[in-house]
Amino acid sequence: MQIDLKPNEMVVKAGNSDRLENGSKIDGKFIVTNQRIYFKGLNGNAGKYDLEIMPSDIREVHFVNTGFLSPNGLNLILKGGQEFRFRVKQRNSFGELINSMY
Repeated sequence: MQIDLKPNEMVVKAGNSDRLENGSKIDGKFIVTNQRIYFKGLNGNAGKYDLEIMPSDIREVHFVNTGFLSPNGLNLILKGGQEFRFRVKQRNSFGELINSMY
């Protein structure tokens, strides 16, 4: 898996992630750079569920539970109303980093 970084863009934090959509779990990588947020799908989902989110498009970041006692979810709500939910390790540090970007 490879992402094409823009000029002067560098990866700040990255980790394994699942994108949770319509009851499905899409394995991938959650990547935060100094300019944007990426989700890149893996295992046959490469390209199909990829996302690129600009910090200026984010309205809210919610910390959510992905299971009964699983405090490992992030819900990104964009200004246009779209919501993207992810399961990530180190949810708090990812969430704080994203909150500092917009």
